Amino acid sequence: MGQSIFIIVVLSIFTSCQCRQQVTLPISTIDSILQVNATSTLEEKLLEINAQSGQVIVMEVQTGQIKALVGLTKKDSTNYQSCENFSVWQSTGLMHPISLLVALETGKVKLSDKVDTGNGIYQVHGRELKDHNWHRGGYGELTVQKGLAASSNIATYKTMEKAFGDNPQTFFDLLANMSYGKPDSINGIVSLQPYKITEKNITWNCIGYEQLISPIQVLTFYNAIANNGKMIQPQLYKDSVVVINPQIASRASIDSLKKALVFNITDGLCQPAKSDKVVVAGMQGTSSLSTNEDSTKDMYAVEFCGYFPADNPKYSIIVSINKTGLPASGGLMAGDVFRKIVDSMIVK
Repeated sequence: MGQSIFIIVVLSIFTSCQCRQQVTLPISTIDSILQVNATSTLEEKLLEINAQSGQVIVMEVQTGQIKALVGLTKKDSTNYQSCENFSVWQSTGLMHPISLLVALETGKVKLSDKVDTGNGIYQVHGRELKDHNWHRGGYGELTVQKGLAASSNIATYKTMEKAFGDNPQTFFDLLANMSYGKPDSINGIVSLQPYKITEKNITWNCIGYEQLISPIQVLTFYNAIANNGKMIQPQLYKDSVVVINPQIASRASIDSLKKALVFNITDGLCQPAKSDKVVVAGMQGTSSLSTNEDSTKDMYAVEFCGYFPADNPKYSIIVSINKTGLPASGGLMAGDVFRKIVDSMIVK
């Protein structure tokens, strides 16, 4: 009799353990302390520049685990509130390094190549392509690497001309092979839409226009650069690592681009993102989202995406802020948020 009771007890414990295993809730990847720090850092910047909205996403390079996911939108003149704006779909100012990577893959372009950006205004098929300093006379001749560090639209486009000439379709084919714009969906992020080209035109697509993409999809690509070419599925709940693309580009092209992304911080427009605690790499960007007769109501996206430590990346971060009117600077505004978050993550 005693033995029977013992067996029943053991069986009931075993069964209850099985039941508990079956109903185990997914475990969040979010680091609560980092989430709080990133939220306060972003909110401080949004208030300072009177922005409409912003988001910060921090991802672990090798696993794709999202450690912070912050979305804020303006509530009134002095307050911001949390919002699920992670599926926002818009052009991006962070395309230049991605286009350069595509060009490097052709073998027709090197970082040391010279490109003439002239006076900062370039006529392309009846439309004006401008650099941000066109009113100061442009950058003239500079290397491909310095063109990237200056966020030169003309340098990027002329590099595409050299790489793809009369066959721009090759650019789009290589971009697709690199899984640019992936993933199409992420468990836990509602309404994420697949990346879309609204008008296929290499002149504007190569600098981030006439396409729609979410910041987390841009981050996924930069994270792959940090991860030596391996693209990982972002995840909000702890699970096994899912590889989207085992190698988006050759290791040689990846290494060249990583060198350029460090140069951008040390010698380029994104010195506001430079940390005193660790070497970082990344890119700043500013894109026009809408224009109005009243230019003070023009909407801009100011962004920064990067990773650290540059020589052995552990985390990648994107900061994306939407604001009306000028000034609008990805480096000064989003880059500053990036630096503060990086510094908060470095253990002294």
